[in-house]
Amino acid sequence: MLTFLLKRSWIMLLTALCLTAIVFFLTNIYPNLEKLAKTQGNMRMTDEQVERWLGDRGYLRPMVSRYGEWLGVMPGWTNTDEDGKFTGRCVNPDDTPETASRFCGVLQGDFGMSTVFKEEVGAIIVKKMGLTGMLMLWVMIVMIPMALIVGVLAGMKEGSRTDRSLSTFAITTTATPEYVSGVIFVVIFSSSMVGLKWFKGSAASAMNEITFENFTLPVMTIALYGMGYIARMTRASMAEVMTAQYIRTARLKGVSFPKIVLKHALRNALIAPFTVIMLQFPYLLTGVVIVETLFNYKGFGWTLVQAASNNDIEMLMGASIIAVIFVLVTQLISDIGYVYLNPRIRVS
Repeated sequence: MLTFLLKRSWIMLLTALCLTAIVFFLTNIYPNLEKLAKTQGNMRMTDEQVERWLGDRGYLRPMVSRYGEWLGVMPGWTNTDEDGKFTGRCVNPDDTPETASRFCGVLQGDFGMSTVFKEEVGAIIVKKMGLTGMLMLWVMIVMIPMALIVGVLAGMKEGSRTDRSLSTFAITTTATPEYVSGVIFVVIFSSSMVGLKWFKGSAASAMNEITFENFTLPVMTIALYGMGYIARMTRASMAEVMTAQYIRTARLKGVSFPKIVLKHALRNALIAPFTVIMLQFPYLLTGVVIVETLFNYKGFGWTLVQAASNNDIEMLMGASIIAVIFVLVTQLISDIGYVYLNPRIRVS
C-alpha cells in the first residue's frame, strides 16, 4: 500500500503541474492581459499605454519565468521606475531591495492578490471553500441516503413495478439540469405566482446564518440532480448482486429476504456506488456554479465565475490549483476505499 501511495502521489504531482501549466498559459495569453490592463486601468487606453501598464507589472516577461514565479521556484521580478519607486511580485509597500522576499509563490503559501476582490487569494479561497463546504455537507447528507434507498429498493426486485417507477424517477431527476429544476423550485415554493412562499428564493442570507427557509432550495436542487445518477448505479449493482450464486444459495437455505438484502447483498452492491459517490465531491466543488449563481450564494463556484468574467488571473490560478488538488485527493481516497470494500482487490 505504501508503494501504491508513493506512486500515486508522484502521478498526482505531475498531473497538478501539467493542468496548472495549461490553465496558466491559457489565462495569460495577450488578449486576456490586454483586457486586464484596460479593466484595471482605463478602457480607453492606447496600445502604448497597455504595453507600459503590463510591462510595469511584469506581465510581458517570458511565460515560463512567470509560471516559475507563480509556483515559487524562481525569484519574483522586481522593477525600479524613474522616480526610484521599488516594486515587484514579492515586494510589500514598505520593502526595500534588501528586505524584499525573493520567492513568493504557491510553494511559499502565497497565491497572489485578487485584482477584483482586492484581497489575498488564499484568504478568499479559505472563506469561499468554507461556504461551499457547508453546502456540500448538507447536499451529501440529503442526497446519499435518498439515492441508496431508491437504488436498493429498485434493484431488490428487478423488473417489478417498484423498480420501473423508481428507475423512471431517477432518470427524470438526472435528465433535468439544475438551472431548470432550480427555477421550477423557486416558482413553486418561493414565488407569489403560485402562492407557496415556504422558502426563500435567495440563499444570500445563508452565508451569515443557515436556516431551513434560505438553504432548502439550493440543497434540494443539487441533491435531486446527483441523486438520480447514484440511484441508477446502485440499482444496477444491486440487481447484479441479487442474481449471484451465493444469494440463490442463501434463499434455498431459507434465509429471510430482508436478511439476504442487508447482510449478504448490500455490502457487495455498494462497491460500485462508492466510486460514484466519491466523484460527487469534485463535482460539488466546481459544478455548483449554476446553483450558487441562481440562488446568489457566493461560494467557491460563484467566485470562480466572477474571476473568469473579470479576468482575475491570480484568482483563477489559485482556484484552479485547489480544484485540481481536491479532485486528485478524492480519487485517491476512492481507490483506497475501493480496496477495503472489496477484499478480493489487492494492491501490488
